[in-house]
Formats: sequence, structure tokens, C-alpha cells
Amino acid sequence: MKMLFILIQMKPLLKIKLLIPVFLLFILWGNTQAQEIYDLSRCVVTSLEQNYSVKIARNQEEIAGNNYTRGNAGFLPTVSNTNRFGGNITTTTQNMNDGSQRVSRGVQNTTGSAALNFNMTLFNGFNVQTTYQKLDELKKMGELNTQMSMENLVGQIVAEYYYYIQQLNYFNNMEYAVSLSRERVRIDEERYLLGASSKLELLQSIVYLNADSSRLARQNEAILESEIRLKKLMAVENLEENILIKDSMIVFDPDLDYAELLESTLNLNTSLQVARKNQIISELDYKIIASRSYPYLDLTSSYNYAYRGYGTGTISDYGALAIENQQTGTFNYGLTMGINIFDGFNQRREKTNAQVAIENREIQFKQVEQEIKADLLTVYYAYENNLRLVQMEEQNLSVARENLEIALERYRLGALSGLELREVQKSLLDAEERLISIKYQTKLAEISLLQISGNIMNYV
Repeated sequence: MKMLFILIQMKPLLKIKLLIPVFLLFILWGNTQAQEIYDLSRCVVTSLEQNYSVKIARNQEEIAGNNYTRGNAGFLPTVSNTNRFGGNITTTTQNMNDGSQRVSRGVQNTTGSAALNFNMTLFNGFNVQTTYQKLDELKKMGELNTQMSMENLVGQIVAEYYYYIQQLNYFNNMEYAVSLSRERVRIDEERYLLGASSKLELLQSIVYLNADSSRLARQNEAILESEIRLKKLMAVENLEENILIKDSMIVFDPDLDYAELLESTLNLNTSLQVARKNQIISELDYKIIASRSYPYLDLTSSYNYAYRGYGTGTISDYGALAIENQQTGTFNYGLTMGINIFDGFNQRREKTNAQVAIENREIQFKQVEQEIKADLLTVYYAYENNLRLVQMEEQNLSVARENLEIALERYRLGALSGLELREVQKSLLDAEERLISIKYQTKLAEISLLQISGNIMNYV
């Protein structure tokens, strides 16, 4: 009778225990429907092809490339054509000496003209050549801006990819916590049925199981949020489409060398290359202003055709013959040479400002170079420290696992309290989480080092 009474009391607890795995199974089942498998390479390539920021950067690069032409620089001549057709209607009254009057009404005269104009700069103080060089540098600047946009995107996508894996590893760790709590409930049930433990111990075990299950459910939400961010970076059209990451572990390169990274940074870092281009462009701006001190030489020519039709005859210079219409064709040509003698000291002022701008670009380059070197050194120190922490946490995890095995066995024998077991269990789970976290931090340091050194595209 006593055993039957105990079983009747246990029914609500058993129902709670059965509902928890069903609830978790429902969550996991909902996330495994129609999933696309993505590895890191596919994520990176997809983002480079579809991301909106990169598309905008490519369009800006195309504009800079379209501007790099000889015609835009001024090497090529300009040819223009103008045409006109018109006329007038005239009423003329002529009073003669003999008192008579001659009136001409509604006389229509027509006119037409066509002109073809040719202009070409033969010399303008090397302004044209310098402008062409500047357009080339602006084109290269557009390429660098696109490259920087792509590098930033690759860094973001790789970081988010491994953040997603980190959240999956947290989920697996919490699943293990739930399995440990479920095992503890099973042990407490057996001990309670045998009368070796109190109902309080069983209820406390169920509370721990519920708490771990709740954390597991919340972690599933974190996974979904990371997945959405990953799909947003890839510009996936259907954000509701589920994806499945191929990798399950956070892997990193433990052999990055600072000297090699520094050399690569000075040669390949995109920000440094942009700063160098800014220096060159400011120097070309100075040369363009200075070119106004030279004389200029332009070639101009034109051909003009004119037609005039008369509504009434006009007396010509060759007798009493009347002119019905008149046509003329004229070809003009010439060279125009000039020089700027005085412009109110504006050119001198602009040259002075341009020289200051060159100095500023040089200072900015040194500033960017120093900041990048400082970032590289700071991140590398963090990278080295994280490598040491990974080894330490791996050892801690090994000890924590062994400690849990001993604690579980002692708990089954009744030689360890539930509170003590929970503490041992928490120590193991904390060790797992610390190791997952430090691996992710190491991966972030690696991503930063590769991005600073201009090698982030190795992930493509």
C-alpha cells in the first residue's frame, strides 16, 4: 500500500519529466525543415555576389572607371554643330520725290545657317596630362574602396559564421546539462521509490531540470538570431529559409607569425593603400593649379554656311538685276595663345593651400600607419594570450569531466549531496562554455590579424 501511494504521488512529476523532452524535440524539429547546407566558402562567395553594400561599391568603382578617359582629361578635340532656319515678314512704304507712294506688304524673307566648329587644346601647361593621371588614380581609388568593402564583408561573414557555430556549441553544452539533470532526476526517483531519499531531493532535481531546459530553449532563440544575421549578410532573398552550417567546431590557425603579418600589413593593407593614393592625388592637384602659370595654345576652326532668300528683288551691285537669294560659305581657322598675367594672387593662394593639403596627406598617412601597426600589435598580443588560454581551458575541461564522473558515482551511492553534485555539474558546464568562448575569441583575433595584414580574402 505504501508503494502504491508513492506511485500515485509520482504521477504529476512523471508527466512534467515527459513533457520537457517533447518540448525540446518540437523546437529542434522546427529548425530542421528544408535546410540548405552552407560551408564557410559558400557563405563568403554568396555574400560577395549578393550583398547590397558590395554591389553599391562596385557601381561606384564602375563610375570612376568610366570617368578615366582621354576625352574627360582634355586630350581630344570638341566638335559642335549649330543650325538655324528662320525669316521675317516685312511691310515697306516708300515715298517718292514726285509725291507718289510705293507700298510693299507681307514680303517674306527667309534665312538659314549651319556651322561646324572645331576646338582643340594643343598646350595648357601639362594640365591635360596631369588631369589624366588624376583620373587614373581616382579609378584605382574606386577599386581600393570596393576591395575594402569586400574585405569588411568577408570579415563580418566569417565572424558571424563562427559565432553561429559558437551558439550551436553552447546549445550542445546545454543539451548535455539537460541530460545530466535528467539522469539526476532518474537517480532521485529510484532512491525516492526505495525510500533512500526524500521527496524534497526529487523536487529539487526536477527544478534543476526545468531550469536547464529553459536555458536550452532560450539558446535556441540565440541560434535563430545569428542565423538571420548570417542570411542578411549573404543577402538571401528568403530570410525565412532555414540553413544548416556544415562545420561544427571552431578552428583557428595557431601559427600566425607577427613579423610576417607586419610585412604583409605594410604592403597589402587597404587603408594604407588608400592613404597613399590620397597623397598622390593631392600632389596632382598641386600640379594642376601650377599648370595655370604656363601659357596656353588652342587650335580653333569652323565652317559656316548661310542662306538668305528675298521675298522681293533686291538690286545688286551689277546693274538692275534683282537678287532672289544669296548663299555664302566661310571657313575660319586660327591659333589662340594666352597667358595668365595677374589674377588677384588667387593662384598663389591656391598653390599654398594645395601644398598644405599635401602635408596633411603625409601626416594622415603616418597616422593611419601608426594606428594600423598599433592595432596589429594589440590584436596579436590578444591572439597569443588566447592560444595559452585555450590550452589551459582544455586542461580544466578534462579535469572537470573526470570530477563529474566521480561525483555522479558518489551521488548514486548517497555519499554526495544534491547541492554538491549541482556545483560539480555547473563547474563542468562553465568550463565547456569558457573553452567555447575563448576559441571564438581566438578566431576573432585571427580574423582581425588577417584583415589588418590584407590577407582576409584567403577565406574566399
